[in-house]
Amino acid sequence: MAKADELQLELAQELLQYHDDPAGFVAFAYPWGEPGPLENYDGPDTWQRNFLLELGRQVTERAFDGIHPVAPVRMAVVSGHGIGKSTLVAWLVDWIMSTRPNAQGTITANTFPQLETKTWASIQKWTKMCITRSWFEITSDSVYFRGAFDSWRVSAQSSKEGNSESFAGQHAADSTSFYVFDESSAIPDSIWEVAFGGLTDGEPMFFAFGNPTRNSGQFHKACFGADRNLWTRFSVDSRTSKFANKALIQEWIDTYGIDSDFVKVRVRGECPSAGFSQFIPSDVVAAARKYKAEGFELMPKVLSCDPARYGDDRTTIGLRQGRKFQILAKYSKLDTVQVAERLIEFIDEHAPDAVVVDGDGLGAGVVDQLKHRNYGRALHEFHGGATPNDVNKYFNRRAECWGLTLDWLKAGAQIDDDPELETDLCGPEYFFSPKSQIQLERKQDLKARGLASPDLGDCLAMSHSVTVRHRQQAKPQNLVYSFPSAQTWMQ
Repeated sequence: MAKADELQLELAQELLQYHDDPAGFVAFAYPWGEPGPLENYDGPDTWQRNFLLELGRQVTERAFDGIHPVAPVRMAVVSGHGIGKSTLVAWLVDWIMSTRPNAQGTITANTFPQLETKTWASIQKWTKMCITRSWFEITSDSVYFRGAFDSWRVSAQSSKEGNSESFAGQHAADSTSFYVFDESSAIPDSIWEVAFGGLTDGEPMFFAFGNPTRNSGQFHKACFGADRNLWTRFSVDSRTSKFANKALIQEWIDTYGIDSDFVKVRVRGECPSAGFSQFIPSDVVAAARKYKAEGFELMPKVLSCDPARYGDDRTTIGLRQGRKFQILAKYSKLDTVQVAERLIEFIDEHAPDAVVVDGDGLGAGVVDQLKHRNYGRALHEFHGGATPNDVNKYFNRRAECWGLTLDWLKAGAQIDDDPELETDLCGPEYFFSPKSQIQLERKQDLKARGLASPDLGDCLAMSHSVTVRHRQQAKPQNLVYSFPSAQTWMQ
């Protein structure tokens, strides 16, 4: 065996240790700190490293054996501009292609110029610097293992709807079939749907990156909507990235305002505002994310729970005290006993003055469990379809409690600085019933628009369904002395 062949075999053996360690591969495979393009760089940004570490954890967890298919790895990054998404795309391509013989991949972006000049250009640049560069042929639209053009390759494809067939039929039963979507918001849903068909065998992976330029579509569903529980999601604010142009970002903030849609999408990596018919305006929720409540410590505590078990819905538990609300927990796929156990832990910890549980559907079992465990003293069942207190204004109790929540937010209130909570509060739309009552959009209709069930918003709204007396500080008792009568004294 020639010396060069021996060295390549040694390299292949060494790369085996990085099969489930993409972060280690990136540190090993590129000439960090050496003379050349990377001489002033020591490795990935923090968010990139966290992404790679999580990816490695998921690969280890699935433990693909080369025969039996495993669940797809689905990871999405929603972000502002200039954080190094295209660079991470190149690292992912090199890691998969270098550690998984017979891997099959497709790369696309929202437009051909984006794909050609940014995404694919980044892949070409980094693959040429990779320690395995001699293994591969690099062309204008593909990277393939020398001598294995058909069986071990990754290709660039246009995302035009008419090109959906190019995403079909990609399978790698004994390896990894992978897709990378860059600037994913504008990629047509039909392309996504065809690509999902390539995740059925082997060790499939799907990576989606982009600015949240739209509040609908598959990328929105993956990051904020109905499919968010299927994806591991990373939200990256450009201001936290060491690669971003900080001067340009500040110019955008000064020009458009920190809470403008432009800055939310291009810098903060958050959804733009919803349409005119949304019930709770985005600016109201944005203000609440920054508000700092004071003097709430003596106000009553209301613990609220919106139980869920199946599908994309989540069990959420929150605590409201005066002008402050916080989400305590988010759970998936818990049964009624488990939900009750979690609630009891929070009841014991926070000693709330009232506990509100959605008593419809699965929640009825949670209510029964709490009563059986002698936690029913301050328990209140919430029924969204019940008659509202103000029948002239609201269609049902759910709409009324959301209305009270809107009033509470407008008056000045503090909520968690959480994009998911903002999305849930701003998601539901409203209309008027035949009796001119405010009627909130049903959950199933909201899901049909590609949004997730507003579990976090419902959790907050339910806390407004009860009225609890103001907490008072304990005051010392006035001592009253009773003296015996004179006659008794004389005796």
